[in-house]
Amino acid sequence: MAQNEADFMRSMGKMYVVLAVIAAIFIGIVFFLIHLDRKLTKLENQIHSHD
Repeated sequence: MAQNEADFMRSMGKMYVVLAVIAAIFIGIVFFLIHLDRKLTKLENQIHSHD
């Protein structure tokens, strides 16, 4: 019985690690897209000011 509880706790810990990694990747993608959007907006403004 104690072995099953230990395995469950170990598997829960791994699940939290997986969720943390997925969350970190998602947050990184969101920040990258925000950065890219700001760069594109700046380029669009430069193009419109040239015309």
